[in-house]
Amino acid sequence: MNTLLLAVDTWDFVLDANQNWAVAAAPYALAQDVASAIRTFLAEVWYDDTLGIDYLGEILGHTPPVTVFQARMVDAAKTVPGVVSAQCVIESFNRDTREVIGQVQFVDSNGNTGTVSL
Repeated sequence: MNTLLLAVDTWDFVLDANQNWAVAAAPYALAQDVASAIRTFLAEVWYDDTLGIDYLGEILGHTPPVTVFQARMVDAAKTVPGVVSAQCVIESFNRDTREVIGQVQFVDSNGNTGTVSL
């Protein structure tokens, strides 16, 4: 499945050589969609307010167990069409600064794997 290409540094639309919106194709498109899913706040998607992570209610301003954070990342990744399994690997978590370093690893319906950094 294709998706609009987003700039890695700004997460904004990118134009192609003809000044049209650039399109990302598989396998990058799936990784970008997973990255978008784990960045989406609950109810932020106007056409489906059940999508997203409850960052305001569970994550930001709270100190949930790392396992809760991991579960929310996996749940969000699995909402992306084509993703059949996912896991969230936390490399480090600083309770004082609340900095999380890790990645979401996923497998698509064709058995291909991908990784998105947190």
